[in-house]
Amino acid sequence: MAGSVSWVLELQVQPGRSDELRTLMEEMVLSTHAHEPGTHGYEWYMSADGSQCHLYERYADSAAALAHCHTFGARFAGRFMSLLTPTRCTVYGSPDAPLQGALSMLRPTYLGQAAGFHR
Repeated sequence: MAGSVSWVLELQVQPGRSDELRTLMEEMVLSTHAHEPGTHGYEWYMSADGSQCHLYERYADSAAALAHCHTFGARFAGRFMSLLTPTRCTVYGSPDAPLQGALSMLRPTYLGQAAGFHR
């Protein structure tokens, strides 16, 4: 979709903290679903042993993604970073400069759409 932005954030879970992480995941999913209509996809995936986590996020546009980044920073960043260590971030689409700035601490790889569609 033109204008949409998505990313996959790969994370290492801190040993022994999976219960805390599950609580945080629930809070973040509920908050994002209830307050961020520009979020089109927000899915967490865990390895069987609980040591790896992938977070898939898809937004209507850069403004919606940036709104999520602001909410994340204000409400969840401290707990998130105490439980998870980012290992890789891949951003898909054409994020604008403010969103790229907000994501810069993750040192993402940016991939622009070459072909395809979304229904």
